[in-house]
Amino acid sequence: MTPVRERLIAAAFQLFGERGYDLTTVEEIAERAGVGRTTFFRNFRSKDDVIFPDHEHLMEAIRRRLDASTDSTALVAVSEAVRLVLLRYVEEGDRARMRYALTSRVSALRDREIASVAQYQRLFREFIANWMGPTEDDALRAELMASSVAAAHNHVLRRWLRGDTTDPIGEVDHAMQQVVALFGSSSRSVDESTTIVVVSTSRSADDVVPAIRRALARP
Repeated sequence: MTPVRERLIAAAFQLFGERGYDLTTVEEIAERAGVGRTTFFRNFRSKDDVIFPDHEHLMEAIRRRLDASTDSTALVAVSEAVRLVLLRYVEEGDRARMRYALTSRVSALRDREIASVAQYQRLFREFIANWMGPTEDDALRAELMASSVAAAHNHVLRRWLRGDTTDPIGEVDHAMQQVVALFGSSSRSVDESTTIVVVSTSRSADDVVPAIRRALARP
């Protein structure tokens, strides 16, 4: 993030805290940041964009992580992508908590946040659907899993924002283990000689997948 962009974001959040979102103008944000109005609009399309400055970058980071996965590591990729989102909020600290307070009070920002969450969920749904398979049942399971992924992340995020947990990363990892336990077996067809057994384990998918590969390689 460029120094100018960061100054604009910092100035905006300061003014939102002092004057409120509705009473703060673009001109005031630019003045507080020590730049002109034109510079503001070179960095942000609107005042709303300052509230969600890294959404597109985070979407791209998630997409890259999912695209880097293989068929056997798809669920690991989903879990790590969810962690990426939560880590971004945690790194923001008080700024994330101020955003939470603003979106709770300002309906336009709440709508923007809902739309952003829907974009994340759609990205996960499309990835999971491609992994699970082409049937209607697969599409339904992908929809259900993507909804569960979003719900797990948002549950932990809200707990952290309210100060109810000091270990949000540990909690989101645990939450994703529960999601994977519900949807971990792919519904793609296998031949009649294949048997799939799904068990609950405290080991991570990164540990389990190599063990499965070794077992399948045995004569």
